[in-house]
Amino acid sequence: MNARPALRQNDYSPVAAPQLGAWSPALSVSVVIPAHGGQDKLDLTLAALAAQTYPEHLMEVLVVDDGSRPPIRLPEIRPVNTRLVRVHDGWGISNAVNTGAKAADGEIIQRLDSDMVACREHIEAMARWHHVTDYLVTIGMKRFVDAPPVTPGQVFLAGHLGELFDLDAAVASSTEATIAKTDGLRKSRNPYHVCTGPTFALPREVFHAVGGLDPTVARGEDTEFAYRLAMHGVVFVPDPAAQAVHLGLPAQHRDRERAVRAVEPYLAHRIPQRRDLRKDRGRRWLVPYVEIVLDVTDTSESVVRQAVAAALDGKLQDVVVTLVGPWSRLNDSRRFALSDPCFELRLMRDLFAHDERVRLIDEAAPTPAPTPFRYRGPVDVPLHRATLERMIESVQKDLAGVLVVDLPDGRTARLERTSALGRAALLGDAGDDPDEIIDATHGVRHETPDRFWPAPPQPEPVVVPALNEPQNSQAQKQARPLAQEPVGVPGEAPERTLLRRLKSALRPN
Repeated sequence: MNARPALRQNDYSPVAAPQLGAWSPALSVSVVIPAHGGQDKLDLTLAALAAQTYPEHLMEVLVVDDGSRPPIRLPEIRPVNTRLVRVHDGWGISNAVNTGAKAADGEIIQRLDSDMVACREHIEAMARWHHVTDYLVTIGMKRFVDAPPVTPGQVFLAGHLGELFDLDAAVASSTEATIAKTDGLRKSRNPYHVCTGPTFALPREVFHAVGGLDPTVARGEDTEFAYRLAMHGVVFVPDPAAQAVHLGLPAQHRDRERAVRAVEPYLAHRIPQRRDLRKDRGRRWLVPYVEIVLDVTDTSESVVRQAVAAALDGKLQDVVVTLVGPWSRLNDSRRFALSDPCFELRLMRDLFAHDERVRLIDEAAPTPAPTPFRYRGPVDVPLHRATLERMIESVQKDLAGVLVVDLPDGRTARLERTSALGRAALLGDAGDDPDEIIDATHGVRHETPDRFWPAPPQPEPVVVPALNEPQNSQAQKQARPLAQEPVGVPGEAPERTLLRRLKSALRPN
């Protein structure tokens, strides 16, 4: 495998996959197939896998039976290295895929639905990219067909899918249109959108590094998983040569309105970039949009209180505040509170301990994943109400990885894109400067603070001419602001001064 290239955004153009049939694979592949019933379709899926061009000694197939009644059985026509794994704990597609991945021996995990019939080159086409570098996720193509009366034997012997299915009448996947419009996802702003469940492949280490699929997500689990992969820093590569047909129309074709509504609650809570799903004001979401990290070590409680208040009172409310400090020093042993050497730290802990939007940790994580953005800045420079909103607006224009705001005193405030931090972690070694890597993969931009900490508007000077004053005297004093008028009582507010003068002028002689 070649060294990891620093790919820009999702542009994988600098790497080239080997030509099908003209290379020698070396990595082992585990095809994980979650199944709940549907034995007839599964038989066709396995027959297609038995005819793959990928070397059989490098491919295993794990059929994960998710509580089928009657239980799934392995048909006669199947790949040589096929195992049946039964789910004993939990249920659902995510849990079944995780179960299969834990039992897998392959260096590449290939997820495939149990009602998919793949072309002969499907596994080879997907796996070849992973021989080039190890932080790619490959995506196969699919079209939807009505299942014709074909047998596993016919599928095994067919040279290509067109011999078995009427591909001209097949329903194209909406993801293929997105792939075409974005130059094969090279120009896509959110390529994870098209990484749906029926067929994708990724390194086993990456699968486990992001925690696998989330069993608590009953609908849209593939999109949620792909989003976490994006935050990890991967590059998504669709391969047009990895063709397959899906036996039957997708659920959204049967009842699109209900299918969309069923997915919304899961994605709204877990994918902050779906701003269209977070329009309800005052809501709190499982995964926030921005993590605000403030180092409070050796800082007074009053300064931290002001910083937290400013952070939570911004125009962008979809945030969480992380206070980094030596909280582990604190214990609940008997003490004299007023003479406690950790008095300020303890005061802060007790002040914020029960606020669900404030977290107390000893050390910030390398990335805030799955939160898509992280702000870091001096705790004694409170955020303006518009700071975060304008910083995100700035980086979203060109998808920059880091925005550095150079403060007047030489310090900086930063907005970091989580996917860029993840990419830097994948590509870098200990001691490397992450910003140097991010500059190559996403871009690092420096700006002045004027736009992000705008100065408060200055009130217009108020001109108040004296009553009964000669016209020439008024002209001489034209444009004298109220603040320059003599004040009758030291410390008296200008409004009270004006009121006093008006009463004096109107008093009868």
